[in-house]
Amino acid sequence: MYTIGNLNAKKSEEMNIRLAVNVDKNYTHPCFGDNSHKFARMHIPVAPECNISCNYCSRKYDCANESRPGVTSGMLSPEEALQKFKAVKSKIKNLTVVGIAGPGDALANFDEVKKSLELIRQYSPETTFCLSTNGLMLPFYANQLIELGVSHVTVTINAVDKKIGAKIYREVNYLGHKYTGEEGAEILLNNQLAGLKYLCSKGIVCKVNTVMLKGINDNHIVEVIKKVKECGAYMTNIMQMIPVQGSRFEDLPLVSNVELNEMRKKCEVDIKQMYHCRQCRADAIGTLSEDHSIDFRNIGCEGCISKCSGKAEKNEPEETAPEGGKYKFAISSKSGINIDQHFGHTNEFYIYFYDQGRIRLLEKRNVDKYCMGIYDCVAQEDKISKIVRTIEDCDGVIVLRIGEEPREKLEAKNIKVMEMYDSINKAVAKAAKELEKDAKPEILPITESDN
Repeated sequence: MYTIGNLNAKKSEEMNIRLAVNVDKNYTHPCFGDNSHKFARMHIPVAPECNISCNYCSRKYDCANESRPGVTSGMLSPEEALQKFKAVKSKIKNLTVVGIAGPGDALANFDEVKKSLELIRQYSPETTFCLSTNGLMLPFYANQLIELGVSHVTVTINAVDKKIGAKIYREVNYLGHKYTGEEGAEILLNNQLAGLKYLCSKGIVCKVNTVMLKGINDNHIVEVIKKVKECGAYMTNIMQMIPVQGSRFEDLPLVSNVELNEMRKKCEVDIKQMYHCRQCRADAIGTLSEDHSIDFRNIGCEGCISKCSGKAEKNEPEETAPEGGKYKFAISSKSGINIDQHFGHTNEFYIYFYDQGRIRLLEKRNVDKYCMGIYDCVAQEDKISKIVRTIEDCDGVIVLRIGEEPREKLEAKNIKVMEMYDSINKAVAKAAKELEKDAKPEILPITESDN
């Protein structure tokens, strides 16, 4: 016969066992552990709906060339998710994790999420399950997540002050009602913290994502990190905002990589920080550094929800490029999909060839990072000279950002430098247009004095 004390002791023992098992799974989880290059994950896009509206987000279902959270090229039913998982599992031997990261919010689509995880668990009992959520419905589904065997949960918490939250969230849809301003932000925050604290108390490994928004919450992040640590979070991931056309914050200035890493170092005193986040798509497949989702694009999915404003359905090119000359470009990209990396952080360039409207990848070229320090990218003559020699046959360099000194060195070698955030193919087409424009001589109007 169990007494109240015995029952509490039994529950405590079960929680400790679950915690030990889940923490051990960190080793094979590319996001939570320190082995992101060894193990692969698969995101299954089974959650289309979202229950909050963030001012930095504009969810669209796109073609293959955009890489950011909230983006996928197609939706899967639970049965299709299982079919695709089987295909990926047979090809990618180091696949250890199945995650649900949208494209909406996992808990706003709980029936689909539950069914998907149940089907995959039956087929592959050893697979680690993780899930990302804004946390609004976390108190309602926390116990069911535990029962489903979800061992890792990521909650996005951008503010622990409702006044700041009101600047970030346009609308919160909660239990059939829409809330705005501080009222909506407070409901969201209360549920986020309650759900996070409960999951942590049950041995679930929790990570908190925070988007660093310049002039909005950048001076508030230390407070956020301290609060989520109190709730039991295992680690936090402070992320740079990716500008998204059509969002309210599309013109908000970005925090620099220096500012971002300074904030991470400051918060590292309190809690483990994630430095290797790639801000992945909702249908990402592979290791964090090598996304293979395009290789499995047609498996399981019966069709994309939308295809880049209908271009794919018409078999039209993603970007209309000029048919002029032939150019070679060095691309700085951490994803291999977008122009999403600072020149100073590049350790390999993607070399693309543009030939009269056709665009193709030639090769990758390794270089030593120009900027090695976290706090400052100090000019280093020897390194920039080596980088220039590595790409001196290129007509242009396309980067997210670049410092003045490397820009001057490259342009002195007649290598045009272009800063932009876009998919690689679109960026190459735009860069080719720029070079075509520069190549055309200016035609001056004829005046009477010229005759």
